[in-house]
Amino acid sequence: MIKKDLEYYLKLPYKVVLYPAEEGGYAVEIPELPGCISQGQTLEEAYEMIQDAKKGWLDIALQDGETIPEPARMEEYSGKFNIRMPKSLHRTLVAKAKEENVSLNQYINYQLARSVGHPVK
Repeated sequence: MIKKDLEYYLKLPYKVVLYPAEEGGYAVEIPELPGCISQGQTLEEAYEMIQDAKKGWLDIALQDGETIPEPARMEEYSGKFNIRMPKSLHRTLVAKAKEENVSLNQYINYQLARSVGHPVK
């Protein structure tokens, strides 16, 4: 049987949501751990702060004997979807991809990843 201690929960892949804060910097939360929120002036600082908040949240929940939710299982995705857009946007995206000397698919993939804070490869 797996011992579900602090180290167990810290290794689980909880989803981290990060968004610009109205007062500047970034707000960050782990939706599966209600109230586990933090903030930082930079993306890196916000990520470090939420890791610290997660550790504290989990530690207190364990001490209090609370039930700790585990991360939701990720659904399987094909990595493909169709999208309709205005012709003018399509034209602009093609032009930007040509400027960067990459395919339209690579350019859109890069821009989507950047916009949601996903690691860009």
